[in-house]
Amino acid sequence: MRQALVAAFAAATALSAPGTAAAADNTPPARPLVKDLLTGSKACAAGEEARPYVRFAPQLSAVLYDPDGTQVSGEFEVWWTDAEGAEQRRTYTTSAKRSGSTFTVQLPADIASATVVSWRVRANDGTAASPWSSEGDGGSACEFVYDTVAPQKAVVSSADYPDNGEWTDGVGVYGGFTLDSPSDDVVMYQYHFLGGTLQTVQPEEPGGAVTLRYLPLRSSVDRITVQAFDRAGNGSPSTDYTFKVQSGRAPVAHWKLGDAAGATSAAAESGTDARAGSGVTFGGTAPAGTGLTTTAHLDGGDQAFLTPDSPAVDTGGTFAIGAWVRPERTDRDMAVAGQGSGTGALLGLRSGGEGPAWSFTVAGQEVSGGAPESGEWAYVLGLYDAETGLAQLYVNGYEAGTKTAAAPAQTTDAFRIGQGAGVSAWQGEIGGVRAYDRVVVPAEATELALRKPQLLGHWSLETASDGVSPEQSGGVPLKLGAGAVIHRGPDNSCLPEIDPDCPDVPYALVGDGHLQLDGDTAYAATDAALLDTSDSFTIGVVVRLTDSEPAGPMTVLSQAGEHTDAFKVRYEPSAHAWQLVVPEKDEAGAAETVVSQISVADGGEGQGHRLAVVYDDATDRIKLYLDGWTNADATATLPNGWHSSGPLQVGRAHVGDGWGEYLHGDVDEVHAFSGVLSDSSIRQLGGGAEPCLC
Repeated sequence: MRQALVAAFAAATALSAPGTAAAADNTPPARPLVKDLLTGSKACAAGEEARPYVRFAPQLSAVLYDPDGTQVSGEFEVWWTDAEGAEQRRTYTTSAKRSGSTFTVQLPADIASATVVSWRVRANDGTAASPWSSEGDGGSACEFVYDTVAPQKAVVSSADYPDNGEWTDGVGVYGGFTLDSPSDDVVMYQYHFLGGTLQTVQPEEPGGAVTLRYLPLRSSVDRITVQAFDRAGNGSPSTDYTFKVQSGRAPVAHWKLGDAAGATSAAAESGTDARAGSGVTFGGTAPAGTGLTTTAHLDGGDQAFLTPDSPAVDTGGTFAIGAWVRPERTDRDMAVAGQGSGTGALLGLRSGGEGPAWSFTVAGQEVSGGAPESGEWAYVLGLYDAETGLAQLYVNGYEAGTKTAAAPAQTTDAFRIGQGAGVSAWQGEIGGVRAYDRVVVPAEATELALRKPQLLGHWSLETASDGVSPEQSGGVPLKLGAGAVIHRGPDNSCLPEIDPDCPDVPYALVGDGHLQLDGDTAYAATDAALLDTSDSFTIGVVVRLTDSEPAGPMTVLSQAGEHTDAFKVRYEPSAHAWQLVVPEKDEAGAAETVVSQISVADGGEGQGHRLAVVYDDATDRIKLYLDGWTNADATATLPNGWHSSGPLQVGRAHVGDGWGEYLHGDVDEVHAFSGVLSDSSIRQLGGGAEPCLC
């Protein structure tokens, strides 16, 4: 048997590896049958770079096997050198368990801290013991350091955004924040900015400093919270560093292009006035709701340009260029604005093989997206971020295309509006041109592209005189057709619940009165078209159906074209739903897009429902809202909204060659706007007051 023991031991030695031991039996088990040595949850390791650091006294474990399948026990040995230089050694023996079990020892909290602790293990079957896991060719003891001392608080500093109580420039400008610690064993910092996610960064060497780059996205009092961690996972107390970020600085160049007709240059809001070529005419149409009153029209020829005759941005750094534009054509590549040629930047329109798109080209690398349409306004903005090396494009406040890596160089070429290298000059309107020397953050891009809704009319339907119900601000009234009447709610001076002799008059839907329609001939309408249905619009109404089971479709709102309605909002009893119906073109029998919201007919009870339609020409989306909410089933794509010339109709729609779908019910609080109301503003409609146009 002794010869077998020696042979098995020799075989085990030849097959050994660090952290692997052998069990023992009457014929001792081979070394590979002991494995999976762990210090806590970390694999057995040794050496300065590999040994684990732990913040709690660890549990040591190993899996022991016996070839004969008999029970084995584990013997763990732990040692270290104390502060006086003397070796301390402890041995722990486990109870016997079946072969293949995991054997563990929980070390006590009084083991040495802040020093290297070594350990090893061997198996014993009651007759013979295997070699120690540290013995044999390539074997080594497992090591760890027990560290219970937390690092000192991290130190945060920033020259760009100092913690001095002063407001500092600003949104869209990167700043450096240095994280450091007086402790020399810090290997990680965890940090988060106010409202941000927790992030982790590691110094190049223990105790080293790390510098972060941070881009403020809003003007506010901001804060970074930092915690330092050592290799054992001990965390320092948190450090809070507070700084104040002011609003993003104004563009370095800004031309509204709202100069008087006949002008030969464009006055600069910031930067230098821009000389205009002879192909530029001032006094053009401006996009509604933008603050622009007029724009410049460029004829697309070789004199269709404006320039300050000097650079406006440093194309070797971070910059952005944006403008309101309305192309007259989309069948050729055209320049909006730019600076430099091959190594510079150009914002423009590409005709493209897959259809036209807006584009931003930086040093030959192009980002493209969106869908330009002739005669349609868009706000386009190109941004190059030198910190990330990426160019990106915004169209109508939304990011378009895919960010693209680019490496522009500084150019001394003059900034030019309407012209660029390798493309045709702009043909159409341009206004509100801005150039920035910083990042334009997403919220700013959205704000620049905002077209503030404009109230076109609010009819509270409280009164009528000579068949006319006035608009709240004295605008276009609604004329009442035959059978349409204004119902007035009860006189508060005579209420039946107080005086039985008073008439029992139903309350109005909203306020003191509403419009009552008989479902036969009754309707109300403006004299002329109210909404420009080819552009963004919003319209809202409060409606209550008289019948609980209507006999057929009934329309509450529509606006007529020459042959059909540009849109209509109707109740479809067969679907138990309010529907928005939008024909694709102004033709009888044209294909229709229909979206809906499920709703039970009122049967003359309750306060009715608040309906709204929102068409966003910038995103080519149209939505139907019911009681302030919409969903995917109530949303459709509408790429080509068409202009309708007919008046706004309340209570009827086009049917064949005449009118039909007359509403039997009550109508109140009709609101109409140019532009897109926000979701929060939609929820304010129908209450009697004006919603926030924000």
